[in-house]
Amino acid sequence: MNSASATSVTASLDDPFYYLTNFRFVLGWVGERHADLLDADELTFISRFDTLPRSSQALLTRMVMRKGELFRLYKLNYPEIGDTADALAPLASLGWVDTAPVLSVDELFHQLRLAELRSALATPIRDAGLPASAGKAVLQATLTPQLSEIKPLTEWWPKASDSIVRLNVMDVCDRLRLMFFGNLRQDWAEFVLTELGLQRFEKVPFTAASRAFQKREEVNAYFDLHRLRQRLDEGELLEHLQRELPPKPANAWLATRHARVLLQMGREAERSGQTEQAVLLYAQADSSEARVRQLRVLERLGRYQEAFELAMNAQRLTPNETEVQALARLLPRLRKKLKMEAQPPVHEPAYTRWELMLPGPQPVERAVGLHVGTPEAPVYYAENTLITGLFGLLCWPAIFAPLPGAFFHPFHSGPADLYREDFVARRRGLFDECLAQLEDGSYRQTIHTTWQQKHGLASPFVHWPLLDETLLALALKCLPAAHLKACFERLLQDIKANRAGLPDLVQFLPNAPPNEPRYRFIEVKGPGDRLQDNQRRWLAFFHQHHIPVAVCYVQWLADSPAAL
Repeated sequence: MNSASATSVTASLDDPFYYLTNFRFVLGWVGERHADLLDADELTFISRFDTLPRSSQALLTRMVMRKGELFRLYKLNYPEIGDTADALAPLASLGWVDTAPVLSVDELFHQLRLAELRSALATPIRDAGLPASAGKAVLQATLTPQLSEIKPLTEWWPKASDSIVRLNVMDVCDRLRLMFFGNLRQDWAEFVLTELGLQRFEKVPFTAASRAFQKREEVNAYFDLHRLRQRLDEGELLEHLQRELPPKPANAWLATRHARVLLQMGREAERSGQTEQAVLLYAQADSSEARVRQLRVLERLGRYQEAFELAMNAQRLTPNETEVQALARLLPRLRKKLKMEAQPPVHEPAYTRWELMLPGPQPVERAVGLHVGTPEAPVYYAENTLITGLFGLLCWPAIFAPLPGAFFHPFHSGPADLYREDFVARRRGLFDECLAQLEDGSYRQTIHTTWQQKHGLASPFVHWPLLDETLLALALKCLPAAHLKACFERLLQDIKANRAGLPDLVQFLPNAPPNEPRYRFIEVKGPGDRLQDNQRRWLAFFHQHHIPVAVCYVQWLADSPAAL
């Protein structure tokens, strides 16, 4: 198979070289669809990889999949590859692997076991006056400041019976991985070992505009932002990193990453007491979460008027519900500090409340389901799966629309821009077409047909093991279209926040009289548990739209094992 062909299919896990087949697929995909973004080293890597013996290709792929760049030779032992030294030789001749790399003392400690370190560093240990029983941490803390040399293993430890090799092409492979995935969060091991072997994906057509990056400069900018984030996590001084932060990119995918780095910098400034700097960084991040954090810092600084004006402006920006809730808590405090007239409080609506004493311990949702469910009124576990699943089935064409920047490769479980603020706006017409079926009644057939045709395909909304055909039929029979439309529209207002917080259980009442509710949601709270903010928002929404729901508070019976 030619690794330059992106039409290759992924391998079966029964093939011992399945990981190599899938790695070659990535190289072919990137080589065909990102050739204009590749530099000479990357183009050379893709072309020369094809010329290697299969055993060398497989060994390199194994090394790329593992963590780090240094490897003990004895650990590179794979039955399907055969003799490791033979497979390694062509890689070494290309310079892709260094078979005698120089090592720092920290790298030495990372690679060698304690007994080996005691042998390799016997003289420095003796000179430092350390006991023979000293542990690895003590040895490293004591010897690292004294041993600044960088030299091969054979000079650190002439009697070594094993070798250490260094992979020299990880940077090239990381860039190829970035162009394929559009991010560095997903690694080769996840791709090769899990996703391609165990999941099936929706087939989405690709064009040149589908790519995450359109220019080489954008690939470089992503790496720059990634390294800034790494350095921030490693504790480098914030003021140094800020000077290197580039302006906000025009590329929407990069702009999202840029905003996340600003938000992280703001959080680090806040944690370290640099509150004024945190305010500036949050303002530059310009996201819902950053605005809320900025307002809280301003409040702590006593800059109440500034915070009040920003909060009022945020209200006019049609914030999402999470931000609305935060503003509703913040504004009364600011009004009080500014000695302004208080606004009438908004009272949380009442909801049906059940108090149950049940035998335990056992999963509290299961206990409630067994207690209230009957053959005529079955109860199903539905937390964040039923409403979102029905939404995902009805709106499948909108969710998997092949818009630019949504799908970079054939193995997306959902669009890459799912949580971007413009996700719905870019697809508003498509979502409207899907939701219109709730008006004419065709939604039932559409949902059922999609369930049959797409069953098992990866989706960010449909959890197939829980949404079986029986549950689907009951839901379509008992949940009114008006309730579904209201819930679906609420999901679209803020997908990331509103896809969570839905009730744990749903009870269907298919034989209820026509004018009575034919279902009810049940939120379950065990001993000591309380409602979370996102759950409160859903309860308020249900009250507003007359959607039946009860909150069930459970205590274990006094004679149950949990109470003894």
